[in-house]
Amino acid sequence: MDKAAAQEKTNVVLGTATPGGGFPVYGAAYSSTLNEMDPTLSVEPKNTKGSTENIPLLEAGRIHIGQATGEVTYEALAGVGRPPANLRIINAMYSSFGMFVLRADSPARTLADLKGKPIAWGASGSGFVVLARYVFDGLGLDINKDFSPIYLERAGDGPAMVLDGRAAALWGGGIGWPGFVAVSKSPGGARFIAPGAEDIKRVLARHSFIKTITVPAGSYPGQDAPITALGSYSLVLASPSLPDDVAYRLARALNKGQSVIAARHAQGSESTLANTLAAAPRQDLIHPGVLRYMREAGILN
Repeated sequence: MDKAAAQEKTNVVLGTATPGGGFPVYGAAYSSTLNEMDPTLSVEPKNTKGSTENIPLLEAGRIHIGQATGEVTYEALAGVGRPPANLRIINAMYSSFGMFVLRADSPARTLADLKGKPIAWGASGSGFVVLARYVFDGLGLDINKDFSPIYLERAGDGPAMVLDGRAAALWGGGIGWPGFVAVSKSPGGARFIAPGAEDIKRVLARHSFIKTITVPAGSYPGQDAPITALGSYSLVLASPSLPDDVAYRLARALNKGQSVIAARHAQGSESTLANTLAAAPRQDLIHPGVLRYMREAGILN
């Protein structure tokens, strides 16, 4: 009977990102939760280069679902620098924001203080890099020309570069983000730099799809005050060939396992279908199978 049950499982490959970043950590919690809630599903996380690789992998049908930051999703669906992608949203993951972590003894206090300095922007395929490009474009800056850029092979390599001085700061974000945790827990401690109030106004005026996100006090060791940062919701997207029935089952399992994923991941409590409705640029960009479940569950009228 076990063998027959195993054969009936629907295999779903989930594209995450490079080891050491937030996406694989979330992917593990997400997959295990969905598999537990629906024994007919076998969601398998797979390391990739991140958001910007997941989009073409999804389009080619080489993965079934994949994680992407809001900025990369926006570019893909709107056709920025490429034809519009025929992808649909399965669910909102969590809100992602961008800011810098520095050693506590760094003399830098503002974004301007970091100009010309070596900055670890993240893995080259990471959505954090795309977010940085938009944020600094809104400030009239180029992340490759106005700073000395460092692109990482693995997201997990960034903290050591900050701690040993190879990088003045590491760009990243998200509550509980591994890179920030690593620097914050170092013996010397850490500080954070985010755009100021005037910076935020300038960025939002130029790029309206970016949102302000509050990072609560105490989100990281030594962070005793809330920080206002810029970002968006990261999303799980589906390939064009994902059947409606599979999307329906994924949504149902996520909704059923809400408390389970929240217990397994620091930001899992944000992975709700209500947040999915709020995060989607348009309702028709949500997978039809997910919309069907939302209507049945009373989440969508």
